[in-house]
Order: sequence, then structure tokens, then C-alpha cells
Amino acid sequence: MEFIYEYGLFLAQAVTLVAAILILVASLVSIGHRQRADQHEGHIEIRNLNEKYRHINEVVCDVVDDPDTVKLRRKAAKKDEKAKAKANRKKHKKDDAATPEERRKRLYVMKFDGDMRASATDNLREEISAVLPQISAGDEVLVVLESPGGLVHSYGLAASQLQRIKTAGVPLTVAVDKVAASGGYMMACVADRIVAAPFAVLGSIGVLAQLPNFHRLLQKNDIDFELLTAGEYKRTLTMFGENTDKAREKFLEELEETHSLFKSFVSGNRPSLDVARVATGEVWYGQNALREGLVDELQTSDALIQARLADWDVFDVRFVHKKSWQEKLGLAAEGALERGFLKIWQRSLGSKNY
Repeated sequence: MEFIYEYGLFLAQAVTLVAAILILVASLVSIGHRQRADQHEGHIEIRNLNEKYRHINEVVCDVVDDPDTVKLRRKAAKKDEKAKAKANRKKHKKDDAATPEERRKRLYVMKFDGDMRASATDNLREEISAVLPQISAGDEVLVVLESPGGLVHSYGLAASQLQRIKTAGVPLTVAVDKVAASGGYMMACVADRIVAAPFAVLGSIGVLAQLPNFHRLLQKNDIDFELLTAGEYKRTLTMFGENTDKAREKFLEELEETHSLFKSFVSGNRPSLDVARVATGEVWYGQNALREGLVDELQTSDALIQARLADWDVFDVRFVHKKSWQEKLGLAAEGALERGFLKIWQRSLGSKNY
């Protein structure tokens, strides 16, 4: 019993120490965010995916092929490199750059990993701004999108960023490997073409709002809460005051209005879609989403990219924020904490998986 007591005391002290460290880290991250406003925000990184996959292929061949074949291939590769270098020197001597007809088409690949606030919109904005001036006739943009949705105004802005590509007359494809629901689908529907993996989750064309109400708890403990507003509907539902039927009715009216705007947006971008049928808040797996018209093709983003490598120049475009050491430390702590909670949650669900 003494051992259990001492162990419990040690565990309590450890938890307290970890909590204190996390609070300190959060404070440092907050300071870092304020400092970053006055600093250079970041830079664009562009990677040639043709070169990436060519290198991967060479590494695999070096292992699986016999030594003589590897030797011959390396010799041929050196010859090709010399020929390319010579061709590049001649190209640079020309006064004018090659016309779009003289070069291969380009596919620019961007990634959007959405959270509740669509925080990746800032990166997407910079990536689109960097790519659009370089686009020539025949080039395309692919956005690999993963998002379960989030705040209406945040995803509205994210969808508007994709609309910039469409407005510029550039063909846009959105690929969904896992999920594009609610605000995620609001973004996806802007594209000329949506491709999805067979078991990707799409849809959830609906609006929800939920909040706790502590009025009875405060009332039970003789705590008064006052909310002063000017304007009948400046505030409808509240977390601490008493909610009235009239307030609920107004709040529901606003939800319905937002849902109508959502449906109109989807219908405007995908006119062939039966919006009345799919705008119920339901979600569909990729195979069923194809049947309903939510997507145009079943395919993973990897398959789409690799199919273009032979005839197109494919570039991965990313905007990378310059992070201070406080932010790096905070993100590391946040990731560790998130993984810990995820493990606990998974264990609470048992061993069932799908």
C-alpha cells in the first residue's frame, strides 16, 4: 500500500509538471505568433516530381537488376545527362524562351490538409499566387484535398481561393484520398473534375451548430449572468443565459439560410448534380459518391500524378512558413499530446477497426 501511495504521489507530481510545461510552451508559442507578424512569413518550395520518381526508379533497379544491366544503364544515363546539358546550354543562348507549344505541359500539385478553421488557406493563397503567373495554355492544377469541414466563413474563403484558378481559365482537378466533407466538399465542388479513392468519404452538405448551456448550473449555485446587447438579434443562443424559444427559432432560421447558400454554391459549380437528393447532410463513400454525381472518377491522387509523369512536367508546390523556435517547440509538444490522447481514445474503443 505504501508503494502504491508513493507511486500515485509521483504520478500526480509528474502530471502537474507536464501540465506546467505545456502551459509554458503555449505561452511561448503565443509570443512566437505575435513576433512572426513582423517577420518574413515564409517561402515557396517547388519540387520536380519527375526527378523524384526517376530517382526512386533508379534506386529500385540498382537493387533488383543484375550488375551488368545496372552498369549499362548508368552508362546510358551519363550519356543522356551530357546530351541534356548540351541542349540546355544551347537553349540559354537563345534570346527568346520556348513557346508553350515547344515545351511539355505542366501539372502543378498543391495539398490542402484542412482543420476546423481551414488554417491551410494561407498557404494555399500563396501557392496559387506563385503559380498563376507561370501558367501557360495546356497547363493544369491539381489540389490534393483532405478535410472534414469546419467554420463556414473559413471554408468559404478557401473555396474562393480555388475559384481564382477557375477564373484564370486554368483547368482544376481536386483529388480526395480520404475525406472531403461539408466545407471540404464546398472546396472540392469548385473543380472542373473531382477524383476520389473508392473508400474516400464525401458529401455532408449540411450545416450544424452545437453549444452547451450552463444556465441551470449557474442558477443552482446562485450565480447571475447578464448579457447586454443592442439589437434584437445581436445574440440569439447563449452558453450562460437562459435560451428562449424565440432565440432558438431565429438561430434555426440562420442555419437554414446558411444551408441554402451552401446548396446554391454546390449547384452553381456542379449543375448536373441533384442537390436536393444529396444536400441532406449525409456522406457517401467514393463508389457511391460516383453514382450520385458527387465525383467524376475513382482514382487516387498518386495514380493520377504517376499517369502524367511520362508526358508532363509535374511540380509539387508548397508554401513553407518560417517557424520560430517557440513554435517548433510548441508544435512538438502539441503533437505528442495529441498522439497520447489518440492512443487513449483508440484503446477505449477496443480492438475493432475498419
